[in-house]
Amino acid sequence: MDKNNMNETLNVLETRRSVRGFDPERMPSDELIEQVVRAGEYAPTGRGMQSPRIVVVTNKAVRDKLSQLNAEVMGVESDPFYGAPVIILVLADRARPTYIYDGSLVMGNLMNAAHAVGLGSCWIHRAHEVFDSVEGKLLLASWGIEGDYEGIGHVALGYALKEPAEAKPRKDDYTIWVK
Repeated sequence: MDKNNMNETLNVLETRRSVRGFDPERMPSDELIEQVVRAGEYAPTGRGMQSPRIVVVTNKAVRDKLSQLNAEVMGVESDPFYGAPVIILVLADRARPTYIYDGSLVMGNLMNAAHAVGLGSCWIHRAHEVFDSVEGKLLLASWGIEGDYEGIGHVALGYALKEPAEAKPRKDDYTIWVK
């Protein structure tokens, strides 16, 4: 990797922010979504076993159903996905001892890639609860997903309504060097 690409990668990592307001009418192209998903597929996994599964939801009715289920877990009536038109769900196979870490790395790659291609994203929790419910398990079955999968997270994806705020300064004791 040349120095310019490395600097660009580091810039993406340092400038990505969670977006909590999306334009619900502006759907990203399939090409952009595929670029984001490909980055998720290349996240490191324990022993290279690729325990996660990625589900891309662009169907509005399904997206709205996921929003409703997530809001019920959260105990609110508002949209926990902040209006994002695309939801990328990350599941991971509980049979793998590293499944939570594997799925979390996929989530990070998805969000960083979204920023790199000009999209906003936000990690939305409660996927575990949603997909442990009867309705969640029925959704998984309807998508052809069998096995003992746990919901790791949802990535709300789309075009931000406004630029996210600057990063807060990093805390002084974030890193400890032992030489």
